[in-house]
Amino acid sequence: MLPPSSRELTLRGVILGTLITVIFTAANVYLGLKIGLTFASSIPATIISMVVLRVLGNSSILENNLVQTQASAAGTLSCVFAALPSLIMIGYWHEFPYFQTLLLTLAGGMTGVIFTIPLRRALVSRSSLPYPEGKACAEILRASSPEGDAQNLRALIQGSTVSACIAFLTGGLKILSDGFSIAGSIGASAFRLSGSFSLALLGTGYLVGLAGGIAMLLGVFLAWGVLVPYLGHITHSAHPLAEASGLWLHKVRFIGAGVIAIAALWTLISLTKPVIHGIREALIGTGSDTQDPTDTDLPPRIVNGLAILLAITLAGLFTHFLWPVMAHDTALITLVLLGIGTCFIIGFLVASACGYMAGIIGSSSSPISGIGIIAIILITLMLSFLEHTGLITAAQRPIAIGFGLFILSAITASAAISNDNLQDLKTGQLVGATPWRQEVALLIGCVAGALIIPWVLQTLYQAYGFANAPLPHAGMNPDQVLAAPQPALMSAIATGIMNHTLDWKMLEIGAGIGIVLVLADLGLRKKSLALPPLAVGLGLYLPPEVSVTITVGAVLGHILRRHAQEKGTMIASGFIVGESIIGVVIAAIAGGTGNPDALALPIPAAIQPWLGTIAFLMVIVWFTKTLIKKETRPS
Repeated sequence: MLPPSSRELTLRGVILGTLITVIFTAANVYLGLKIGLTFASSIPATIISMVVLRVLGNSSILENNLVQTQASAAGTLSCVFAALPSLIMIGYWHEFPYFQTLLLTLAGGMTGVIFTIPLRRALVSRSSLPYPEGKACAEILRASSPEGDAQNLRALIQGSTVSACIAFLTGGLKILSDGFSIAGSIGASAFRLSGSFSLALLGTGYLVGLAGGIAMLLGVFLAWGVLVPYLGHITHSAHPLAEASGLWLHKVRFIGAGVIAIAALWTLISLTKPVIHGIREALIGTGSDTQDPTDTDLPPRIVNGLAILLAITLAGLFTHFLWPVMAHDTALITLVLLGIGTCFIIGFLVASACGYMAGIIGSSSSPISGIGIIAIILITLMLSFLEHTGLITAAQRPIAIGFGLFILSAITASAAISNDNLQDLKTGQLVGATPWRQEVALLIGCVAGALIIPWVLQTLYQAYGFANAPLPHAGMNPDQVLAAPQPALMSAIATGIMNHTLDWKMLEIGAGIGIVLVLADLGLRKKSLALPPLAVGLGLYLPPEVSVTITVGAVLGHILRRHAQEKGTMIASGFIVGESIIGVVIAAIAGGTGNPDALALPIPAAIQPWLGTIAFLMVIVWFTKTLIKKETRPS
């Protein structure tokens, strides 16, 4: 048997990483479809891994690191939720075909892994980038103690249990309402303030931080306190309250998309020089020139062979997607080559940029949403040009729209994995891990995540349905659909560009606001303050109840974080995990019975908001007392 210090890539570690993968992947897909955001799974996965492996015995810091590497990669792969459901929304798919979804997710994720391999030395080993989340995981791995791990795991379980119970009472038994909404109008102008009682949103806000929360609240104010009322006034809305949601959905949301795109573009521009330098250094020094095991990547022949295999897989997927509508040889070959070239050329550039951004601001804060918006605009403009040349006919436009979104799904998976992988490789560097073993764990994580993601997507769609998409079953309650904000935006942009109906004016207004916000943020940072433009854009774009509750969590986190930072983070992560898992379980029950209200109790609708408010406030009080009690407890 290997001594504990040398145990790294083990069978039990792979199995444990796979089990953790199922939990966090399902949670992230659910959360992403509900609110458009996900949470970083590295730290919770690290804590769970350390406790379980310590119980099993003969564990090592390197084995723990490999487990969290695998689990965080699979959890990150869930970001395909931002694109794949758009194929349902445009009516091209009516369900998620398992093997197509699996292979596209797997191929996209694995390209993200192989893109980060040549970047590791330039952006990790020989770089001074801070990698905040990667360093945090390394500190937890190095400074952990059995007592501390047990306390952190208890905190995670406590948060998960409380959140699961509230989610079951809300979404299963229907005893509690899921939020509140206050609306009013002055003339033709409508105003609205909404909030959610979701503990997952509360936990997300705690993790986002005060600057991000306040910026999102500013976005809500701009949307529902300025833009929606103004648009209602200038359009002379006869029924302002009834028409307010439509104004936000079809106008203001695109302004938010413009802000998000500018925020992402500014991030890319500000990092252009170091990213180009890193890519140049990476391409020059791709091969391994050292015998040091802590600086050894997978051999180039394996990486190149895997790249060829992934290119063949993508070519097969693209051909299957286009056939037989695009059976013409020239059109089919051109589009397949366009898809592969986009995935590898644009994908590598996006991966490089995302990896570098993750090194500076952390993988959770990187503007992948904005990069997705830029990517779908570029892809669809290329397809529109091909239609202009006559290679694509007007009758083939629907499949061209779907094909663009299909390509985007692969790029999204690649960007998300690249964004996360360099953080994991930084953690490995700090604890003395072997890079090639981590890269194998990352590939295994992609396999594990890809196996579960199609099932989760299909289960959630069948149980709840998606906004802006046909309901999967007759008689479903349209008020209970998952908002799926990001795929809704991607499908709207792709359809609008190809059909020449996109309201560019709203995007241009958003771009103008984004430029102002970037300048404001630069000015505030000179005074050690911040106003993240991306967060303001999310506040404009996401439903108001999402941003308001995230802001509540951010303020609560700012107040409580000084009392028990690590424990608070674990409870907040538990809030997200518990609600998300119960959401998937309820979806499975609804899908199995064909009735989304199968568990509902006959509670009068009038008292549900009061019960929901009381339960939400009680959880906040419990959360606060739990963290403060830790600090004031006598030593």
